[in-house]
Amino acid sequence: MSGFVGIAGELSAQETTIGAVEREANAADTSISAVLERMMDRIIHRGPDAAGTFISEHVALGFRQLGMSGNSGIAQQPLTLSQTTSALQLQTSDQARSALQPLSNSLEDNTIVLVCNGEILNAPALRVELEAEGHIFATQTSVEVLLHGYEQWGKAITERLRGFFAFVIYDRKRETLFGARDFFGIKPFYYTRLNDGSLLFGSEIKAFLEHPGFSKQLNERALKPYLSFQYSVLEETFFKGVFRLPPAHRFTFELSTGTMVIERYWDVDFSQSLPPALGASRSLDECIEALDKVVNESVRLHRVADAPVGALLSGGIDSSYVTSALKPDKTFSVGFINEGYDETNQARDLSDILGIENFRYILDPADGFEAFPTIQYHIDEPLADPSIVPLYFLNKMTRQHVSHALSGEGGDELFAGYELYDEPVPTRKWKRRVPAPVRRGLATLVKPLPRFKGRAFLLRGSGRPEDYFIGQVHIFDEREATALVKPKFRSGPSIAEITAPIYQRVAGWDELSKKQYLDMNLWLPGAMLLKGDKMSMAHSLDLRAPLLDIEVMKEAQSAPQAYRITEENTKCVLRAAAAHTLPAAWANRVKTGFLTPIRFWLKEDRYYERIRELFASEIADRFFDCERLLALLNAHHEGKANNGRKIWTVYSFLVWYQRFFVDEVA
Repeated sequence: MSGFVGIAGELSAQETTIGAVEREANAADTSISAVLERMMDRIIHRGPDAAGTFISEHVALGFRQLGMSGNSGIAQQPLTLSQTTSALQLQTSDQARSALQPLSNSLEDNTIVLVCNGEILNAPALRVELEAEGHIFATQTSVEVLLHGYEQWGKAITERLRGFFAFVIYDRKRETLFGARDFFGIKPFYYTRLNDGSLLFGSEIKAFLEHPGFSKQLNERALKPYLSFQYSVLEETFFKGVFRLPPAHRFTFELSTGTMVIERYWDVDFSQSLPPALGASRSLDECIEALDKVVNESVRLHRVADAPVGALLSGGIDSSYVTSALKPDKTFSVGFINEGYDETNQARDLSDILGIENFRYILDPADGFEAFPTIQYHIDEPLADPSIVPLYFLNKMTRQHVSHALSGEGGDELFAGYELYDEPVPTRKWKRRVPAPVRRGLATLVKPLPRFKGRAFLLRGSGRPEDYFIGQVHIFDEREATALVKPKFRSGPSIAEITAPIYQRVAGWDELSKKQYLDMNLWLPGAMLLKGDKMSMAHSLDLRAPLLDIEVMKEAQSAPQAYRITEENTKCVLRAAAAHTLPAAWANRVKTGFLTPIRFWLKEDRYYERIRELFASEIADRFFDCERLLALLNAHHEGKANNGRKIWTVYSFLVWYQRFFVDEVA
């Protein structure tokens, strides 16, 4: 894949300000081009193979490229694009094939410039349509359809796309920026405003640190909700004033006024699976056949034609299905020595059945702790999902063999695979025997009370996810989080303030669909896809998720609820479709998740002592009641409680904070 950075505003005035700031710091080069280059260098891991820039009076764009699709044997030289040169004219056939960004409509009037991280999977069909309208293409790259599609359809281009992307288009005629992020949030997009109104944007927050006009500050409101969700859950990130563009959103930025308008262009619609929608009447066989067809098509479109492609393979159904459809030469798996935390044997067995070479990595916790500051640096914001540690090493191993790989990400969210989507037997019986008004009344009574035995059962029995479901994890409850942080960090939004607006959009949906919808708006982009992108890009690996495809989503949201979960298993329609190519043992395997044995690691003296030192430090004392922290840690170490996830959530934040705000002072 790739990464980009950008600056938009009065660059000449900004350059003067930058010069003053950098002269104080004894910096040598004060030009916008030098600042842009330093921002690009911060994300060189996203694209170590080539670089390109575009600089005009109002906009500076920088691009880092990973590999050169369709460019075998062609030297990968950086291409600098400038308004004052003719470099925007992609004149040679080599350049046309290499398609180094930024790209322009160079064979037309050269008035539109693009940077895009991602791929447009339906580019061939769009290209035929656009060429019929008279548009002239200069390259073979898929993302050039964004340029001409914007010319033809304006912002409505986003509704015609199939793919994964984050992009920005500079319209030099209108003096506007137009950009968008893909349907699910596979590719990241961050932005911030400087004091002079200028816009900074890019694929990673750390690039902003290289701009002298950017003031690095902690967003104090982000900490308390993070302790409950274990990931950054607000649109404003942990860096104050830095925001993420939400998935399926697009924006327009007017350079003349500094006005930025953001709007949603697509949304999940599970109501298509409810009567009287047409999808609700489909038979199970119809759903299975349609899904298997579209999954295989998506896998074909996501593979890279001119490079070897591997697959990340666990023992689960999603990655196994993708692997069986892809049939790569190599699969890659990671595991642990702890019993019950290693699926590499199942991955190897399936690889043997499919005739694929499997590579395994058994993670030593010492390596994980050593790499953890680097992992948190690459994530950009604190993320306490323990699986980022093995995922980091899995991607590292994979990149040693291939530059492109597919994963099974998305199957659980789209097709209802998580355990929390299912109903335990006691809850099913409770719902059958007790009238809904009584169940909901009891849930309303106990919801404001502290935790007690039976409280969670009564909340779940209400049948209203709004009462109990905040996503796949719930680390600290509201009271615990508030008590743990210092008073200045208690102003962050409550759990209800975060989840209620999302639930309000789907008030009439069934219970299962509401849960899936919440996860697709919070958990999927905030944790799962974030770690997938950042951990693969840390090693310059192009990782793709064919189950997270808009056409696959259309099948998922029209499958009746009865085909998603039964009393026997979860994501039933996906399992049935996968059974076309997988042995039954794999298609029906119970989900275990990508588990990491942190609760065992934290009981080992050497790791306990490491965390204890941090929990008792001045850094921890800035944010937390250290006595409470140490009590959590000691109770876990002594076997009195399983506080592993709570400890890891706090530890992850402190490691992240130390990396960005202590080790890197400026």
